[in-house]
Amino acid sequence: MSRASRFLVLVLALGLASPAGFFHAFPAAAQQGTPRGVVSAEEMEAATLRRGGVIDGRVSIPDPQATTLIQPEGKSWRNFHNQTLAWVGGVAVLGMLVILVAFYMTRGRIRIEAGPSNRTILRFNALERSNHWMVAGSFIVLALSGLNLTFGRHILLPVIGPETFTAVSLWGKIAHNYLAFPFTLGLVVMLLLWVKDNIPTKLDLEWIRQGGGLIGHGHPPSRRFNAGQKMVFWITILGGGLVAASGYVLIFPFVGTDIAQMQLAHIIHSLLSVLMIAAMMAHIYIGSMGMEGAFDAMSSGEVDLNWAKEHHSLWVEDELAKGQGSMPTSAKVAGAD
Repeated sequence: MSRASRFLVLVLALGLASPAGFFHAFPAAAQQGTPRGVVSAEEMEAATLRRGGVIDGRVSIPDPQATTLIQPEGKSWRNFHNQTLAWVGGVAVLGMLVILVAFYMTRGRIRIEAGPSNRTILRFNALERSNHWMVAGSFIVLALSGLNLTFGRHILLPVIGPETFTAVSLWGKIAHNYLAFPFTLGLVVMLLLWVKDNIPTKLDLEWIRQGGGLIGHGHPPSRRFNAGQKMVFWITILGGGLVAASGYVLIFPFVGTDIAQMQLAHIIHSLLSVLMIAAMMAHIYIGSMGMEGAFDAMSSGEVDLNWAKEHHSLWVEDELAKGQGSMPTSAKVAGAD
């Protein structure tokens, strides 16, 4: 046997005895990896991810969701939550705030043009007002706690510190979860009480054409709810209903849903919420400091007769025909004494 043959036999013997020694001696062989024509597990996983698939493992616990190791949509959802939602929410909420400030600076408070009449007419009864405030109060807490989840780390945390921020966020989360139930109940009652008065009609087109009395000094005729109030009603019912439904999916995770559906529910919930917050800011402004006499409708339930004639003339005619007008305010006060 030649010297070269003996060296080859020795190398083969060492390789069989110690594969690690063989690859150490010949690193090129180790770098070759899987033989040609055979796809490695890593290559299969990379191909799965490129196709948008999910990489699963195996678990011994009952929860099948725990088998998901890599889900590409999770990165898209995280980018949405950390970037897209912040931009959309910031533009919607801050944009509406800028619009309302500009409107107040140019239009001022909308006054009763004929002045107070000292006579009132019943606009909303106790049940309607109570339900309205239940929905409104729940919505305000839900909105503030939800905004904290989106913007709190960037705005509130640096101001109040980590300990206070943690406590605020914890209690806000608890309130957010539990107030979802009275909010949903209020939406159902509101739908039953007011749906018949919020069906769109031809009058709404004329109200929109004239700017609803918000632009200029005209007061287009309307019944119990004008076109603007009808828009607020349907935004509240339809938008609030979708927000509530998607919120329950998040409160009760993986009840008939998977990770992708949970992420979709979060996207719907958060996007609709910030848009609703912007719309309700306009509603709150008009119903309080934006229009003289408007707040009385949801405080005492009775509004000034001149206010009602200017903003809901057709409704006033119907109510007066039924004998629903009240005596002058001064007479009521004197009678109470």
